[in-house]
Amino acid sequence: MTATTPEPTAAPTAAPTAEPTTRQAAARTREPQPFHDLEDYVALPRLSGLTLSRDGRRLVTAVATLDAKRTAYVTALWEVDPSGERPARRVTRSAKGESSAAFTPSGDLLFTSARPDPEPREGAADDPAPALWLLPADGAEARVVADRAAGFASVRVAADAAVVLLGSDVLPRALDDADDDRLRKARKDKKVGAILHAGYPVRYWDHDLGPAEPHLFAATVRADLTATRAGEPDPRLELRDITPLAGPALTEQAAAISPDGRTVVAGWSFPLARGELRSRLVTIDVATSERHVLVDDPDAELGSPVVSPDGRWVAYSRETLAAPDSAPRVELWVVGLDGSGARQLAAGWDRWPHDAIWAPDSASLLVLADDDGRGPVFRVGLRDGSVTRLTSDDAVFSDLQVSPDGSALYALRASYLAPAHPVRIDVAAAASSGAPVAATPLPAPAPAPTLPGHLTEIETTAPDGARVRAWLALPDDASPTHPVPLLLWIHGGPLGSWNAWSWRWNPWLLVARGYAVLLPDPALSTGYGQEFVQRGWGSWGGAPFTDLMAATDAAVARPDVDATRTAAMGGSFGGYMANWVAGHTDRFRAIVTHASLWALDQFGPTTDASYYWQREMTAEMAHENSPHRHVGKIVTPMLVVHGDKDYRVPIGEGLRLWYDLVSRSGLAADADGVTPHRFLYFPDENHWVLSPQHAIIWYQVVEAFLAQHVLGVEAPALPELLG
Repeated sequence: MTATTPEPTAAPTAAPTAEPTTRQAAARTREPQPFHDLEDYVALPRLSGLTLSRDGRRLVTAVATLDAKRTAYVTALWEVDPSGERPARRVTRSAKGESSAAFTPSGDLLFTSARPDPEPREGAADDPAPALWLLPADGAEARVVADRAAGFASVRVAADAAVVLLGSDVLPRALDDADDDRLRKARKDKKVGAILHAGYPVRYWDHDLGPAEPHLFAATVRADLTATRAGEPDPRLELRDITPLAGPALTEQAAAISPDGRTVVAGWSFPLARGELRSRLVTIDVATSERHVLVDDPDAELGSPVVSPDGRWVAYSRETLAAPDSAPRVELWVVGLDGSGARQLAAGWDRWPHDAIWAPDSASLLVLADDDGRGPVFRVGLRDGSVTRLTSDDAVFSDLQVSPDGSALYALRASYLAPAHPVRIDVAAAASSGAPVAATPLPAPAPAPTLPGHLTEIETTAPDGARVRAWLALPDDASPTHPVPLLLWIHGGPLGSWNAWSWRWNPWLLVARGYAVLLPDPALSTGYGQEFVQRGWGSWGGAPFTDLMAATDAAVARPDVDATRTAAMGGSFGGYMANWVAGHTDRFRAIVTHASLWALDQFGPTTDASYYWQREMTAEMAHENSPHRHVGKIVTPMLVVHGDKDYRVPIGEGLRLWYDLVSRSGLAADADGVTPHRFLYFPDENHWVLSPQHAIIWYQVVEAFLAQHVLGVEAPALPELLG
């Protein structure tokens, strides 16, 4: 729900094969569709991440599938052929799964996994944390090359040196690794989970912070790791903590390693007055652990560093600190690795660039940015800051990897036509033609699922004259003679866009039940310029609300949409907007609000990053824009959904909303105390419903609630497992 921390979603799976505005119903074969059966839907494979070997010949992605009990996802690594000639093949397999893949310069594959070590060290835990494994390029069996009781959270490898950078947590009282192991075991054996805090924050999104703190470890990947003799123990990496006095400074910060493996550049948080944090960039000498400030900017958060292939430059993200009357800006900057020459690139570009990587010649950067309901790839010149769009697809790209000669990019591509799928982007062709090109799908580990409808795009004009656009997913049989009910789905963020596949909020599941699903980008959405964000800044109940109503008006004006049967849904900030909608119009027959903000004066101080929200949320703004003040006007049945482990929007919001609805809304309970409203509560879920079986129950309850109030079904079936 911040500019630099979009709301995470489960990893996406296969690529669009046509423009989103193309009606696909006529050409689509009538084969079984997973969107008609929730068990089939949750079993669809889900791709995430992409890494390319140094020679450009091997491309690896992670694929999550259901475990044998169908209650959790397990991730395996798959290899995709960059040339597009050979089918994808699985390269790892275990009950615990594998992740964080990275190639060494020699072509060996590193990854993390908590699977059992065939030759565990003496005293190793029965339930080990993720260790670092090495899968040799010559096809030999994978084995553990480093482990810690805390496990490893990330893996990065220097491009031109056999130096690996690992993230791992360290207890602040631990004297060394052995002492860290002892303290962890003692806490576990005595079932102590207490954490004593001296600063802020204390938790983040869905997990508690502390008592352990993130550190960075470096090691050299020696040749003897892949060449041992029979009877000799396998050697291990010699890990060195290069941030021994980091404290909490590396919490939720990214780090990069220079191509020669000598320097690490990292985001470094530090406290300000009154519970605020800000981040700067630092360099860390790998050999000596000496740390120096690279860039500090009192007016911005700095992060996401990436070092150029020639080792001269560091590209980074600069997000200006918001103020009550000023929305943040996200900018692309570069600075010399020696700290000189910091400057903004593409200063006149009215978009928010992110996830930058360098071209091999260090002369340009390849970046992503939301743009009009899409997420294309752009090239930004280092010398002149020029911006060139490289992709023409109506889709969103992620996980960019560039070929050694810079002629091609590899990425995951996703849209509302299909989940994430590996593709190749012909950069050379785009350069020679001077025009964006369409990406070419590569053979994927799983095919794209067949959709139960088609996608189109609508746009309208808001009361203040602003253009508002949206995706509209429709059943194939929607027509003037068979108009279908409409669901308005409101995205979270609020600084985001409905532009890519979501496993948690998937419109096709409701399309399969006969609904049209409207996915609008109202004020505060990204991809439409700074002014579009500013329109809603500090006034959440203003332009965002009127934009949503304008988009709904445009949708119900269509002859294939039934204006008399409508509902609204949203999660997180989208849930806030659903609550606001409920108190300001009775046009909808039902409203679903998930993980939603209800009382802004309560939310601001209790969320996981209060200081961020206080930059915008003055007492006056919180009062004027708080949905709870309008509960007496709510006459629409509402389904409230909340997880107890939600730290971004704490459970108190859901509990207060529920009590206010049953005690103060315009819909009274009957003589037995039963209200038209419903509360779906998940004691062990967080901001998202991640368990596959809980996701099924979520959709089943939502479908039943909508069937009752929108379709008029008297006694819709509820999930048996609710008891």
